[in-house]
Amino acid sequence: MNNDKTHRIADADLKSLEGRIESLIQYCQRLNEENRLLRQQQAGLVAERARLKQKTEQARTQTETILTRLKTLETEA
Repeated sequence: MNNDKTHRIADADLKSLEGRIESLIQYCQRLNEENRLLRQQQAGLVAERARLKQKTEQARTQTETILTRLKTLETEA
């Protein structure tokens, strides 16, 4: 009888452990998916930053060109 009780306790512990492991597996899957999405988002933001940096550089160059032309016009006048 004592052996039967021990067996039932071991089965209950095993089922509990099995449930906890299953929960951890699901949690890891969610974290992996979240990590994948964050990496994808980061890649998009890095690309957007590069585009914005390029546009800023173009605007700076155009502004410098306009200022140079204005200075040239001032000296000619």
